[in-house]
Amino acid sequence: MKKMKKMIEETGVRKIKQFNIEGWSPRTPLGHEVKSGKITSIDEVIGHGKKIFEAEIIDALVPDLETDLLAIGQSKGKFGGGKRSIWKQTQKKTREGNKPRFATAAIVGNRKGYVGLGYAKAKETVPAREKAIRKAKLNLIKVQFGCGSWEGDPAGKNSIRYVVEGKCGSVRIRLIPAPKGTSLITEKECAKLLAMAGIQDIYSKSNGHTSTKLNLVKACFNALHNLSNIKNGK
Repeated sequence: MKKMKKMIEETGVRKIKQFNIEGWSPRTPLGHEVKSGKITSIDEVIGHGKKIFEAEIIDALVPDLETDLLAIGQSKGKFGGGKRSIWKQTQKKTREGNKPRFATAAIVGNRKGYVGLGYAKAKETVPAREKAIRKAKLNLIKVQFGCGSWEGDPAGKNSIRYVVEGKCGSVRIRLIPAPKGTSLITEKECAKLLAMAGIQDIYSKSNGHTSTKLNLVKACFNALHNLSNIKNGK
């Protein structure tokens, strides 16, 4: 009980520390190309479908990343109730006692079209957070912006271009373009993900077991990924 009281939930958007590329020792061919200067843009990596195995590649090519943790868990309340928490805790009973594990979901993005989502577990809160942030960097995608109204600027970047759907488990979510000034009309944790990508206005409609926040956020991320896979016909 005392351990839980001492545990601090680090919520809120944080800037990722500046990356020192000189002290980095790449372990993959793509990492060597980034450090040597052959690849200078993240678009060269994502645009060609190259698989990223080192989070340092993202740190080097996208220096203005921010990170935040999502409230996917629930903490115990005083009278049996509870409130949303960034930690999802489970316990395993053994002869030596209870062995707790913590899980969390992290998002990274630069609010300019790049966003990533990661989920990780660990025996302690700090390792779980760091693993989730690392996975979020490795899952970075590029989001296509658009104008949400036919009356607006065709080159606008306040919303998305098309209606797109995503799913995870039983959860289905549909993201719908919205005109400027609408804001993010969606669930709170999904709004964090969309805002981190740089989307300002959107409508959404979801169904299924949406109370499972992790599946809902994963479905929203899947919708953004499906949006990036749409190619313009010419």
